[in-house]
Amino acid sequence: MEDLYYEDIDEIPLRKNYNKGKAGEKKVKLRYELEGYWVERTGRGSDFRVERRNYLTGCKESKLVEVKTGNARLSPLQRKTKRKHRNYVVETVDPVEYVEF
Repeated sequence: MEDLYYEDIDEIPLRKNYNKGKAGEKKVKLRYELEGYWVERTGRGSDFRVERRNYLTGCKESKLVEVKTGNARLSPLQRKTKRKHRNYVVETVDPVEYVEF
């Protein structure tokens, strides 16, 4: 019975961090959509690929977006992706604005 108790305690911070991360991703995705970007989930090396076309010039703007909450750091794969792509953007979301449901 004690083992089960300690496993539950260890999982609580992980669940909170997961929820903070998902809330941060939703917030950033909504902000980009409201700015007129088309948002696609990548899930490997970055969270989203966002694109927007300037209808006056016809130029297409594209970015890879990684969302971080709190003091989270980039993983080795994310650092490698950032080195390869000059259009890689790290969006940091303030965890104070996060509200747990």
